[in-house]
Amino acid sequence: MNTREMTPPEELPLARQDQDTARTAGWLLIVGILFIGAVLRAPLTSVGPLIGTIKGELGISNTLAGTLTTLPLLMFAVISPFAPKWARKYGIEAVLLAAAAILTVGILLRSALGAGTLFLGTALLGVAIALCNVLLPSLIKRDFPARIGLMTGVYSVSMNLSGAAASGISVPAASGLGWKGALGAWAALSLLALLFWLPLVNGSRKARQGAARVSAVSANSSGGKSVSVWKSPLAWKVTLFMGLQSTFFYAFVAWLPAVLNTRGLSAEYAGWMLSLMQLALLPITFVVPILAARMANQRFLVTLTCVLFLAGILGLLLGSTALVPLWIILAGIGGGCAFSLAMMFFSLRTRSAQQSAELSGMAQSFGYLLAAAGPILFGFLHDTTGGWTTPLLLLAAIAVLLFVVGQGAAANGFVGEERGAE
Repeated sequence: MNTREMTPPEELPLARQDQDTARTAGWLLIVGILFIGAVLRAPLTSVGPLIGTIKGELGISNTLAGTLTTLPLLMFAVISPFAPKWARKYGIEAVLLAAAAILTVGILLRSALGAGTLFLGTALLGVAIALCNVLLPSLIKRDFPARIGLMTGVYSVSMNLSGAAASGISVPAASGLGWKGALGAWAALSLLALLFWLPLVNGSRKARQGAARVSAVSANSSGGKSVSVWKSPLAWKVTLFMGLQSTFFYAFVAWLPAVLNTRGLSAEYAGWMLSLMQLALLPITFVVPILAARMANQRFLVTLTCVLFLAGILGLLLGSTALVPLWIILAGIGGGCAFSLAMMFFSLRTRSAQQSAELSGMAQSFGYLLAAAGPILFGFLHDTTGGWTTPLLLLAAIAVLLFVVGQGAAANGFVGEERGAE
């Protein structure tokens, strides 16, 4: 008998409807990830070009003005370890929705009144972005297990492209809207992210309940054994890699204009070099995750990253002033490689989405503590020595350390399964 004759005719349209619904939900998730990625850098990079204007209008000190860039990093360090716990309790989508809401409130509050709301809003930004930083790699590992590299590249490009755009348009926007309007305008982007995540939260509840049952069965089949990422040597290598690359990047970006000024280059030229650096890393943040996902290990990419960092730093230290754009491009490409690898390690070195979130939370908490200290140490060495040679050599030493720990982080293996993790 023909099996097609036995199939009730109403079931075929229902099956097609389910496929269409799943396809729509998948595209909605991709767009949601793009919007979340777009608001991870722009609210932060939009502040730097306006620091002088903000400081002058509010009458705050240089120290307080500098806090506007370090406060979010400190919030990243404080909040990151809690993100996996909240995701396990409430669901990743729900926590990301809350993060988008907090981000919108933070952006608006930052531009509302005076110095008090400026710093309170900035702290809220740090909380929201920390949650997104930790949970997006976990979400991608869970929902795109066969496309981890591609999706990591997509959201990294979205994040860095909006960050570069924010750096460039802040001053022109402030000339027409004032600094409050220029900073507050980014609330429109975070509000769009919020709207896109609303249906994703509603649609994730049944899936999350099913995932919880599967997780329970898996735990029972393995004897309920669970290894903390904090006890894993491999997790610490990934954490150090994340921390060292963050320290290098933030110290380099914070002090590059001052370094170039002492070489006789103008502040305007230094600003263009920062934009060039961000543009140089854009294609790299898309390509490297795809390459990393296809490799048995990522040691070659780690080596390439450190060579690029060293070439950029030693070029600035010893090379010709005429070749400054080349040294900046090399350092920018190295930064794109390093950041992309750090994000990929959260997925490649873990077995599950929850473990990926826990590793991400651990690495970003420790990593951003180092990142917050990096610019301070760089400036201290400059004040102590009266020049830039020692601070730049410090960055070269960080690049060498990054190579050492990166070789371990890039080795094929999984957190909790190596000797010494128990």
